[in-house]
Amino acid sequence: MSYVSGFVIPVPEDRKEDYRNMAADAAEMFKGYGAIEIMEAWGEDVRDGKLTDFRRAVQAKPGECIVFSWIIWPDRVTADAAEKKMGSDESMAAGNMPFDMKRMIFGGFSPIFEMGRKGASQ
Repeated sequence: MSYVSGFVIPVPEDRKEDYRNMAADAAEMFKGYGAIEIMEAWGEDVRDGKLTDFRRAVQAKPGECIVFSWIIWPDRVTADAAEKKMGSDESMAAGNMPFDMKRMIFGGFSPIFEMGRKGASQ
């Protein structure tokens, strides 16, 4: 069954193109590690919640946009192997990122329902 790596990232609004370029480069790397789908989504309607929200979750500052992204892997074994490879990849060093990696939140998820992708299990 597929496995999902999910991310929420605060990115300075004036670094959108830098982020897009970094994401496009990273996508090629992830594809080489076995990723089957990658989505990078620039926040357009990220509302403030009454108790919590995306902005608070990453301690977004004024002038930062929320990016919501995910990578779909064929399985957790492939995702775990990719994570190990990424840890040793110099291009993934914090100094090269157009955002503050300390405030990025991420996690791995096992789907319990899928719809719409070819071959998705339900």
